[in-house]
Amino acid sequence: MVVTDFESMALDVAVRYKGKIQVMPKVPVNSLNDFSILYTPGVAAVSQAIHKNRELSFHYTYRWNAIAVVTDGSRVLGLGDIGPEAAMPVMEGKALIFKFLGGVDAIPLPLGTKDADKIVETVKLLEPAFGGINLEDIESPKCFYVLERLKSIMEIPVWHDDQQGTAGATLAGLITALEITGKNPKNIKIVLFGTGAANIATARLLGKFGIPLKNIVLVDSAGVIYRGRQDEERMKTENPWKYELLRETNGENVTTIEDAFKGADVVIAASKQGPDVIKKSWIKLMNTDPIVFALANPTPEIWPEEAKEAGAKIVATGRSDFPNQVNNSLIFPGVFRGSLDVRAKAITDEMVIDAARELASHVREKGATPDYIIPKMTEWEIYPRVAAAVGVRAIQQNVARVSRNYNELFDNAKTLIEKARTQLRSIA
Repeated sequence: MVVTDFESMALDVAVRYKGKIQVMPKVPVNSLNDFSILYTPGVAAVSQAIHKNRELSFHYTYRWNAIAVVTDGSRVLGLGDIGPEAAMPVMEGKALIFKFLGGVDAIPLPLGTKDADKIVETVKLLEPAFGGINLEDIESPKCFYVLERLKSIMEIPVWHDDQQGTAGATLAGLITALEITGKNPKNIKIVLFGTGAANIATARLLGKFGIPLKNIVLVDSAGVIYRGRQDEERMKTENPWKYELLRETNGENVTTIEDAFKGADVVIAASKQGPDVIKKSWIKLMNTDPIVFALANPTPEIWPEEAKEAGAKIVATGRSDFPNQVNNSLIFPGVFRGSLDVRAKAITDEMVIDAARELASHVREKGATPDYIIPKMTEWEIYPRVAAAVGVRAIQQNVARVSRNYNELFDNAKTLIEKARTQLRSIA
């Protein structure tokens, strides 16, 4: 086994390049006269046109393709609350992925506050500069409040990748896994192990997809979430999003982890690093051909080989060195590409579900197997497909400012993404 010291290499790259992204003009400048067009006095005509119709800012400026990657640094990767300055390298990396896989110009914006209302106010004030907002690495449950508030007051898409991105990628893999095992989404039992941003969003998206919430059992650090639990009243005020699911899930009101796993078809774990967080004995209690998603990074809640020894038919993790990596990067570049290309005002659950369906459809066409339930990041052809599907759904739901058909959206996304990849590969 080859062990690569990625941390030392990352530090070397940071020293060499002093950051991962930069701003480059895309208009040629050949003489001083060009500035009379690009800046004053010529630029006044563009400004006056936008002043008469603010929607033209999407047509005349880079806003049509620009998003902000916003964080407060309170929940960064597996590093926790490391602050906005230390979060910047991660946000830069996210911006690079946005460009490479989606052709999207993403600007990292770590904010020097952890106050939820100040984050909301700041992002709202930035709205004229961007076509979308990607919230990133904000602690739970604050992330739910920030996302809901911004979605309610902004006229551009606002997305929290740790919620919607993870949920969308998880759903994509689950669709394929259910097809392979012959399980009906309406008749399965699911255990969601962990109740942070990822699994709360996953529960809500699964419900929208058509899986009855009463068939889902949530488990947090204190155990199974059930009606009558000792902390129920406190949960109502401290985490109303979790409390809402307490009321709607766990139809049989089981109270122990063993009973939660008994007869379950699927476990989706997005909790703390393993191993041995999920026990083999719990997997053995599950239904025939159980599906196990152990998504903690870098160490999954249970090693794939142990899950299979306990009877798991399909295992997915968050790692690239095991089959079936559930990776947000399969979702967010295409979702934003499609949203920006129709100048969407929002990203709806239905748009995320269609993105997941498109990923699953791609796998189905190539030939799904227990070790291939979700595309790899290197399957570049999937990103324009996701973008086109998302754009079409936005148009159907009347959240788009412009209308294009699937083929137009696909061709446009393919061109932009291929151009971005070519540019990045030419960097020395």
